[in-house]
Amino acid sequence: QVQLVESGGGLVQAGGSLRLSCVASGRTFSAYTMGWFRQAPGKEREFVARIMWSGGTPSYADSVKGRFTISRDNAKNTVYLQMNSLKPEDTAVYYCAARRSVVLNTSPKVWDYWGQGTQVTVSS
Repeated sequence: QVQLVESGGGLVQAGGSLRLSCVASGRTFSAYTMGWFRQAPGKEREFVARIMWSGGTPSYADSVKGRFTISRDNAKNTVYLQMNSLKPEDTAVYYCAARRSVVLNTSPKVWDYWGQGTQVTVSS
C-alpha cells in the first residue's frame, strides 16, 4: 500500500516562501508520476505541479509557473514543492498525489494515491 505524508505547510505573508515535502513509502516508484494539488474552501481540487520519478521536464499550472518548483530526491523517496512569491490566492490545502502512469493528466480523478493534505495560508 502506498503512503504519502506531507509536511511543511503553515502561515506566511504575501511575497514569502514555503517548502512542502512529501515522503512516499510502500512501493517502488520508478514508473510513477508524483504531483501536487490544492483545494481552497468552496473550490474544486486543482492541479499544481507534477514530476516523474524517472526524470523529464516537470509540468505546472499556469497560475504557479515561475513561482513554484517541484523536485524530487529519489534516495529519500521525497518530493518537494518550493513555493516563492506567495499570494493570498495560493491559500489552500495542498495534497501530494501519486499516479501509476507517466502520461500527463491533471484531473484529480485519475490519480491513484493521496496524502492527508497540509494547510498553506497566505496573509495579505
